[in-house]
This record gives sequence, structure tokens and C-alpha cells, in this order.
Amino acid sequence: MVKCVSSFLLFSLLSVQAMSAENHIDLHQPKDFVDITTVAPDVQVDMRYFSSHNFIGRPIKGYNAPVCLLTRPAANAVKQVADRLHPFGLTLKIYDCYRPQSAVNDFIAWAKDPSQNQMKNEFYPQVEKKRLFDEGYLAARSGHSRGSTLDLTIVPLDSKIPIYHPGRPLVNCTASAAQRSPDNSLDFGTGFDCFSPLSHPDNAMLTAQQRANRLLLQTLMRDAGFTPLDTEWWHFSLTHEPYPNTWFDFPVKQRP
Repeated sequence: MVKCVSSFLLFSLLSVQAMSAENHIDLHQPKDFVDITTVAPDVQVDMRYFSSHNFIGRPIKGYNAPVCLLTRPAANAVKQVADRLHPFGLTLKIYDCYRPQSAVNDFIAWAKDPSQNQMKNEFYPQVEKKRLFDEGYLAARSGHSRGSTLDLTIVPLDSKIPIYHPGRPLVNCTASAAQRSPDNSLDFGTGFDCFSPLSHPDNAMLTAQQRANRLLLQTLMRDAGFTPLDTEWWHFSLTHEPYPNTWFDFPVKQRP
């Protein structure tokens, strides 16, 4: 009987420890989180959640500056990709990097408010808002909060990030590159954060050029040690990330 109780207590303790590891949230910024521009200065940064050009239509909580923060191993790997693109007159443009848990919580709160639909026609025109979690477009936890996941695209090296004008007519993110919201990205078949099956990297409804662009990005990122996501062509996570069981919740801001 004593042996059974001891075994049960040991199992319970290990279960609690495992749950704690899986759910650990850290409010402090580790020293190995760096601004990507200090590692890869030619990479463009277009932090959509600091702006109003995102699926909610306003700046997201936790983004206090338009800064891309990544763990140093992830930043070094991004630089490898950018360096391979430079000889061809291309570089990377980043839409999102480290994402505080407070930002994810902001997404959750927004999703529960059925009245907030002002960006639907661009970002989720064919999906009911209440289905965004069930269909996997949003989640209560994000790999971005671990600091080694980012959203990015490929752009011409000498191109400029278009200025976003709030209030402009919304165009379906699956429309042609010439029709949808201006972006200096190569044509990947959809805009960033397009909640649609067309955003799946292997979607069959793409043109040959769009497939080639996706294959180029995925190949370069895989070679640098990243793993793609099967529902978003722009999303990559460092395979051997330094904080696999820690979600951070410090704000995105400039370091003094």
C-alpha cells in the first residue's frame, strides 16, 4: 500500500513539473534577445502589430516599438538567409518576431467581441470570426512568444515599405498582388496574415511563380535551421530554439 501511495505521489509530482515546464511564462527579457537590425542591418522590418495594418485594425497590446526581437540563434540564422539573397538583389522583410503573451491575450479578447470586424474584408473575408480558433488561425499560445519564431517574406533589396493609410478600401487578401493592399513583397499568392487555405504553403491554386517564391523562401529557411508551418507560408520557427518551454511576456521596446 505504501509503495502504491509513493508511486502515485511520484507520478503526481512529475506531472505537475511537466505541466509547469509546458506552461512557464517569464516576464523578463533574457540578454540573448536581440534587435534583428543589429545582426542583419539590411533586413527590412514592417512590424504589423505595432501598426493598424493587421487583422484587428489597431496597434496590439505589448508592442511599444516597431522592433523585431529574436533570440540570438534565430537572428543569426535569419542573417544567413539574408546573406544568400543579397547577390540576387533580394532581402528579407519581417512582419512579426517575438510576440508577448499579452499580445496573444489581446487577440483572444478581440476574438470574443463579435462587434469588432472592421478588417474582415481584407484578412478573413471567407471565415466567420467565431471560427478563427477552431480552424487554427488563432491560438491561446504562440510560438512567437518563445522568441525564435518569425513571420517574413522576400522583397527587392532596394525597395521601400509602402506607407499604410488607415481607412483605405479593404481588398481581399487572396486577390492578385496588383489588387490587394500595397506591399513590396514578391508575390506569394496572398497577403500576410491572410486567414485562408490559400495561405497554406502547398496550396494547389497558386501560379507557377507564386509556388516558386514559396519554395525559395521555404528552402532557404530550412537550410538555415527553421521549420515551416503548414498553414502559413510566412511563418517559421527555429528548430532547435533555446527556450522551447518558455513563453515570454515582456513588452516589445527599444533597449536603452
